[in-house]
Amino acid sequence: QVQLVESGGGLVQAGGSLRLSCAASGRTLSRYNTGWFRQAPGKEREFLATISWSGSSTYYADSVKGRFTISRDNAKNTVYLQMNSLKPEDTAVYYCAADRQKRPPRMGVADYDYWGQGTQVTVSS
Repeated sequence: QVQLVESGGGLVQAGGSLRLSCAASGRTLSRYNTGWFRQAPGKEREFLATISWSGSSTYYADSVKGRFTISRDNAKNTVYLQMNSLKPEDTAVYYCAADRQKRPPRMGVADYDYWGQGTQVTVSS
């Protein structure tokens, strides 16, 4: 079992930046693919970014490519999402997730086994 806790959300003006953190406990995160998703009211949970256990492979949704950066520090058992040039449309609850399968990182909600509780990000215009 892996427990995930997101932090770093808050209120920011359009054009600003936030860095989200996802701290893991229970088991080391070093051998898990991890990802970030978000969900706005009335919408489906949306894939944002994923990173392999080694950090060597990353994939991004087109909507955030060039603005968001996913990274991980296995020594700290933590995954990060740096968000720059934020837009009001980025407003959502942001979730981190972990995939225990030994495979290339994937983009689907169903591909992940463990989820954090989410952290709210609100971008004002």
